Amino acid sequence: MNLDNKISFVLDGKIQIIDFNDSEYTPTTTLLHYLRSLPTHKSVKEGCGEGDCGACTIVIGEINSDKIQYRAFDSCLIFLPSIHGKQVITTENIGNSDNLHPVQKALYEFDGSQCGFCTPGFVMSIYALYKQNHIPNKTEVTDAIAGNLCRCTGYRPIIDAAEYVCSNKTEDIIDKSEKETVALLNSINKTETIFISNSEQKYYLPFFKKEALKLRKENPQAVIVSGETDVALRVTKKNELIPNIIDISLVKDLKFKIETDNAYIFGANYSLEDVRQNCRGKLDALYDMLCVFGSRQIRNRACLGGNLGSASPIGDAIPVLMAYDTELTLESVNAKRTIKLRDFITGYRQTKCNVDELITEVYVPFPTKEIIIKSYKISKRKDLDIATVSACFSLKLEAGKVKNICAFYGGMAAWTKRAINTEKYLMGKEWNRNNVELAMKELVKDFKPISDARSGEKARNIMAKNLLLKFWSETEKVK
Repeated sequence: MNLDNKISFVLDGKIQIIDFNDSEYTPTTTLLHYLRSLPTHKSVKEGCGEGDCGACTIVIGEINSDKIQYRAFDSCLIFLPSIHGKQVITTENIGNSDNLHPVQKALYEFDGSQCGFCTPGFVMSIYALYKQNHIPNKTEVTDAIAGNLCRCTGYRPIIDAAEYVCSNKTEDIIDKSEKETVALLNSINKTETIFISNSEQKYYLPFFKKEALKLRKENPQAVIVSGETDVALRVTKKNELIPNIIDISLVKDLKFKIETDNAYIFGANYSLEDVRQNCRGKLDALYDMLCVFGSRQIRNRACLGGNLGSASPIGDAIPVLMAYDTELTLESVNAKRTIKLRDFITGYRQTKCNVDELITEVYVPFPTKEIIIKSYKISKRKDLDIATVSACFSLKLEAGKVKNICAFYGGMAAWTKRAINTEKYLMGKEWNRNNVELAMKELVKDFKPISDARSGEKARNIMAKNLLLKFWSETEKVK
């Protein structure tokens, strides 16, 4: 274990070292606050501090098959240690007023900026799109900037600028220095667990599953983080001091995808954006839900295991994965077991994961042709919003009658729950509107939702009923 309290990464074309000994930075200092503390990276703005506005968007480069993969992230949700071994890119690194990058120039020429506060974030979101190997269509452009808010310019010129520049790519300064950057990144040690400590905090950063499980056993009270998109808010919004953290975001053997004849097996560290890009055509209900899950910056950071392990009552992916009858692999140093996701969550942010275990794999079976699975989400806005009510249904019909049905709802209870009474009522009955409308009355027996800032109890009950009716209306022709 590396005990020198240091991390290394690439910024401004050279290796930067942060020594946490007697430093102004702590292990839970965010990348945003670090960059804002530097005199040469003030373009990174602090807006919401919770991944909502995109003003702090930066691009991070990571080696993938001897080349660098570039992705956009909200720097306000990234703890400093997790950028170890990576390249950090801000607008200052791609161009300046004397030599604008094509992305910056396009926003200028298409009148895509007014007050300018949000502009650096837009530049970096579009830049990550610009660095992809293909030319994006308008849908992909709008998805890429869905996590960036602009209050004065309007999105049309920004979208026009992005479409134009991504269709007219040229070699830029980052391309020209990529070989040198790869060499720098490869020179950084990414095998020996990093341990950072001060008088108030301990932060562990392992690189392999075996070491992560060992640390988990030795530190059962530690908070596990990978994407930090949830835990970081405890620091940025609640000013909470988290004394003990195990960060598994760099564990290589937890970041994978395996496709078998009948299932996908995802490593717990596999990002939600990678899941989204790979599940279309095989897990369409999951794809549909992930398209309205947060923003691309958040999906790039959030991981599948973390989303499920958080046991959020409004976790968008949880009802969908329950409908697919997903299984989780839980591992400790000495044991390994599987559990159905449907049985895994036991209460508000409570699970059956033991204090010495980690989620390591997520097994999602492909539905057979006769099974229909559809997901739905109701929120105050389409993009980047928390669900008021979400639902996913799985249906199997036989001769026009319900052979099997599963109905999972988020936002209707303290955790994602199944509508047991509703399912029982529909079993064996004709799949018609009359029976569905009668089943809708059973939902009040299944759920007693609360009233909060997003909606009231009565409204949630109406939404839950209407989602079941919507599901029927989209599937009744199957008979």
